Amino acid sequence: MLACELALCGTRPLLLERRTGPGAEARADGLAGQVVQVLDRRGLYTPLSGSAAPPQPARSAFSFAGLPLDLSLLPAGPLYTLAVPQRRVEEVLEERALRAGVEIRRGHELTGLAQDNGGVVLEVAGGPAGPATLRARYVVGADGADSAVRTLSGIGFPGVARDRSVSRQAHAVVPCAWMDPATGGLTVPGYGEVPPFLPQRTERGSFGYAPLPGRPALLTTTEWEQPAGEGPMTLAEMRASIRRVLGADLPLGPPPGDGPHVLRRLSGGDTRRAERMRQGQVFLAGDAAHVHAPGAGPGLSTALLDAVNLGWKLAAELRGAAGPALLDTYATERTAAARRALTYAQAQAALAAPGGEVTALRELLGELLGDRDAIQRVAALAAGADVRYAMSTPGRGAGHPLVGGFAPDLTLDGGAGPVRLAELARSGRPLLLDLTEDGSPSRTAGAWRERVQVVRAGALGKPSGVTALLVRPDGFVAWASGWPEPYGEELAALRHTAHHWFPPPAR
Repeated sequence: MLACELALCGTRPLLLERRTGPGAEARADGLAGQVVQVLDRRGLYTPLSGSAAPPQPARSAFSFAGLPLDLSLLPAGPLYTLAVPQRRVEEVLEERALRAGVEIRRGHELTGLAQDNGGVVLEVAGGPAGPATLRARYVVGADGADSAVRTLSGIGFPGVARDRSVSRQAHAVVPCAWMDPATGGLTVPGYGEVPPFLPQRTERGSFGYAPLPGRPALLTTTEWEQPAGEGPMTLAEMRASIRRVLGADLPLGPPPGDGPHVLRRLSGGDTRRAERMRQGQVFLAGDAAHVHAPGAGPGLSTALLDAVNLGWKLAAELRGAAGPALLDTYATERTAAARRALTYAQAQAALAAPGGEVTALRELLGELLGDRDAIQRVAALAAGADVRYAMSTPGRGAGHPLVGGFAPDLTLDGGAGPVRLAELARSGRPLLLDLTEDGSPSRTAGAWRERVQVVRAGALGKPSGVTALLVRPDGFVAWASGWPEPYGEELAALRHTAHHWFPPPAR
């Protein structure tokens, strides 16, 4: 994703990959939250979803630690979902990167890293000519929880290791007679109904049933204070775990097709965050910077959002068109986002634990989650939509409620038919959307019009109180106006904000 973002901005990245081919292991089964809208704004939603229609917020029940969130109670929910296997996400992103001219070197492993005044020197093993030395202006470690970039840079990875639980996941076939075609749920004799995508907690653990479209059902269990078992994971082991959790038996059959299919056992889990996301000319993104216990939060989604935040900033620095502190904002902004994602994951882990006191807490929280405001807060946390960035917008320009948040997907009418903000954003350039009648924000653009895509149009069904927006390439609002005709102080704030984020090239 980062390579795609850099190439979109005219930068030439080199991607080193230790694996010689695509991973055979099935991993994440979908994306949730703000990342779905971001993929739409890069033209990636359609190839991933198979639908030409834009994404819509989820309106059905969503699970928070096995407690239902009735999203249908919200007038406009913040939570978007996309059921797509991680392997397909990797395929689509690699195809995009190759079309953009990104060089990908597989079978290359990082063995050494040192910074100097000119950049970063890398020692790499595994190439066709043997060990090699490379030099780069910047290096980003997007190389997972066991990141070599992080380790070689001496960046600590503190956190909490949890070893009390064992999680199991398996794609499997369940008895057809036990599936309810009306609800998508599963009726287990001796236990009762298991709703789809809503994990069931008992005093012995939790069980989840996810009937994924076009794929075998994904079954998940988590148990506490149980031995992990030895040897390869089997369906018989999965069935025994379900029996212990539910107190009832669920026959399982092997999934059809070649897969890849999930069949794994995970003991415990780590919740960790890197001490720094930047050290000089080295950056960390994704699991290299933050991990949480498996199954508890949107790890892949958060990782992709790291890449979109960093890409345009690195490209601006390489073009000589970045302010002195632009790259520092990556660590500031994404550390705050990672902290919220870890809060989400740890809260769910705590609510899934055994014990009568946890049961009582869940009962009380379940009552609170019948309130629309509480549903909105938790849904925004799950989506990452409650993250707001400081935008250095002075005066009255800082007071607009959209400033610092993710821009809504407005539909504009520029005279040639309706166009969505998501479609305009696919260039990867900053956007000034001028919805005023007098066009004063567009006239204010002046000298920085070459650096910012200026769009003057009317809005179809625009949110009340929005007449102009300055949107960063990652989709966040840097400046906004709600006045029909912005006055002098607001326009001065627009000029200041545009110069702060998108200054003229220094070289």
